[in-house]
Amino acid sequence: MQENYVPHASWWSEFDVTALSSASQFLMLYGALMWLACGMTYIFSLNDVRTLRDVGIWVKPLKFMAATALFAWTTVWVAELANSALTHGQAYKGICALLVVTSFFEVAYITYQASQGAASHYNTSDPWHAFLFGLMAVAAVGLVASQGWLAWEIWRARGASPLSATVWGVIIGLTLTFVLSTVSGFLLGGNQPPPGAGLPLVGWHLTKDIRPSHFLAVHAQQLIPLLGITVDRFFGTFSTPALAAGSGLYVLVWGLLTLSSLKA
Repeated sequence: MQENYVPHASWWSEFDVTALSSASQFLMLYGALMWLACGMTYIFSLNDVRTLRDVGIWVKPLKFMAATALFAWTTVWVAELANSALTHGQAYKGICALLVVTSFFEVAYITYQASQGAASHYNTSDPWHAFLFGLMAVAAVGLVASQGWLAWEIWRARGASPLSATVWGVIIGLTLTFVLSTVSGFLLGGNQPPPGAGLPLVGWHLTKDIRPSHFLAVHAQQLIPLLGITVDRFFGTFSTPALAAGSGLYVLVWGLLTLSSLKA
């Protein structure tokens, strides 16, 4: 059993990429390359006026590149925050490999389909594209499963001392990302959002669109750990109950958004 890791309040100021494990350094590089690809794709998209379902064909690849970069970097952050010793183990290398393989497949396929002016999601126009759409679902589950796996490894390596609200925030956030994203992802796979640009920046629609709840599901990876850090700093002995209440409210909002989006 590894010694319980106690996060430092000044973690951000002490962050040093060169001190990270090789797996974490690779994830940081992978995230940086995704940001670079996102920037280059945006520049390229400025001269491409093609649309798909009334939305620019490069919007989806841009979103997935940015989301993948943030997902990779956040994985490093929460692993270091909760138990940095884990990042030097074999399990963490497997987590990183799972994250990279699944996310790269999704980004690569979505980008290729955009270059052809064709849909990636909900494209069942022939058996080959139907198979790839199904494979994307498998990859999506594998991607968020990497976070559930990381949560399990952090829990398994806990020490004898009680866990701080910060570490609990990481465990809960990663677990919710896995569970809620899997549920909302499968619901989204069977319920195509309405066509059109939708709300500015995010592109969501206010009705019959599961993407808002799916967004909450995926980003529990960042938001719940941030909640853990906040209650640890400001709520003292009530930090754990405050985290539990905040996490419960988060799930409630996710559930209400999901139910409202499924209404006819």
